[in-house]
Amino acid sequence: MKKSLIILTALTMLAVSSCRKIEMDGGTTTVVPTPPTPSPVGQTIILKGRIDKDTLLKAGNTYILSGLVYMVNNATMKVEPGVNVKGDYQGSNVAALIITRGAKLVADGTQENPIVFTSNSPVPRSGDWGGIVLCGKASINATYNGTYTSPVVTGPGTYQVEGGVDNSFGDGVAGGGATPNDNDSSGVIRYVRIEYAGYAYQPDKEINSLTMAAVGRKTLIDYVQVTYAKDDAFEWFGGTVNCSHLITYKTQDDDFDSDNGFSGRVQFGIALRDSTIADISRSEAFESDNDASGSINTPQTSAVFSNMTVIGPRATLANNGNSLYLTGAQIRRNSGISIFNSIFLGWPAGVLIDSRNGRTVENNIIDSTCRFKNNTIAGCGGFGVPDVTSYSWIASTANTLLWNRDSVVNRFSNTAFNNTVLANVSDAKMIAPFNYSAPDFLPFGGSNGYQPILVQASFTDPKLAGMQVVAFRGACDAAGVAANWWRGWTRFINQ
Repeated sequence: MKKSLIILTALTMLAVSSCRKIEMDGGTTTVVPTPPTPSPVGQTIILKGRIDKDTLLKAGNTYILSGLVYMVNNATMKVEPGVNVKGDYQGSNVAALIITRGAKLVADGTQENPIVFTSNSPVPRSGDWGGIVLCGKASINATYNGTYTSPVVTGPGTYQVEGGVDNSFGDGVAGGGATPNDNDSSGVIRYVRIEYAGYAYQPDKEINSLTMAAVGRKTLIDYVQVTYAKDDAFEWFGGTVNCSHLITYKTQDDDFDSDNGFSGRVQFGIALRDSTIADISRSEAFESDNDASGSINTPQTSAVFSNMTVIGPRATLANNGNSLYLTGAQIRRNSGISIFNSIFLGWPAGVLIDSRNGRTVENNIIDSTCRFKNNTIAGCGGFGVPDVTSYSWIASTANTLLWNRDSVVNRFSNTAFNNTVLANVSDAKMIAPFNYSAPDFLPFGGSNGYQPILVQASFTDPKLAGMQVVAFRGACDAAGVAANWWRGWTRFINQ
């Protein structure tokens, strides 16, 4: 039987003692005391199975996730700045880190020393390992009934996380059931990179690079980059968590996917796509559903996104890119998300209102549940989106109206909503958004002539209450801290 060595630190005893923990397959543990001296570093340490005690991952060590690794029993995994955690890529034994309900991941890096979750392969590729799954106790508009070896909260208000991460203990179930805690905390993820993750367990049942299932608003998620996601980069299933400073680079499927009643707020985000990489399910920056069937279940998906810069496959109108690209934002299945103060560059279409499951999203637009305001669409459109007659309305360079429901169109094109449509991506006056090796997401400053992106944001809409008020659209200002927040801790690997 292979043993796995991890460094165990009881957080309340950190100053006076330390110990080694030998975790055996099957979950039994033996704790071996050691002298109260600093733990050695420079080791390669295997993490596997169910970890049921507070655990410290120390800088200077390398940690390997072997298979599905669960934090259970309300335990906390604390990761020091600069630590590398690598997902094993061996065969079908997919590696992933699952933070179960009540447990926490505290991965609090710094700009100078980010924490990196990446592949253990010597030649890393997209999909080498699964990713990180957070299971919280907040609200979710799903019902899951399962039978387990021990009592597990299921029923209305719970969800079995997709991707095959559940087990006989119910470690893959999220949500608080009949008594959700929207102020729940699953820990801290800050200054963290997640690379080469994503696993297709079954069609439409994948592990995403960062899955947030019923995660509560006291969880802190800030300054996180996802690189080469095999499926979605960030996906929210219900929950109330607020996120900021998110970056995706060369995602295969969707960058920001919201489902099952997610009601949090996301501000300052960047997505940079590769024109050759897209998914058979059709790729976009935003995809949003109330749930898979487009039901009226509550809470309704009502997330608010602001100051997002999403860069598609088309640096010019002549560059079509992969034919599987769809649109910058696909809003469907009774979703009520809103997008403000954002920039859409180089997509087949800027935003698509999908009516294939009925006209629920159109009604959400008409009653202002779903809002699209103060956004810039540049260089979108110009070549056909397959099956366009299946959809109700596509906003592109030409503002193509595919189904004449003026009350819907007015919510996007009416001057009161202050959306701007520009013919070419160059008209947005950004420095180097399509440079895969050394991108620069900043808009040109005022010295390069009038730059409307720098002054066109608005935060008067009540849905934006509490968000940081800035003057610029998109993720970055032209100078200062708000311009350079993405530098120093990120990595752009152009394979």
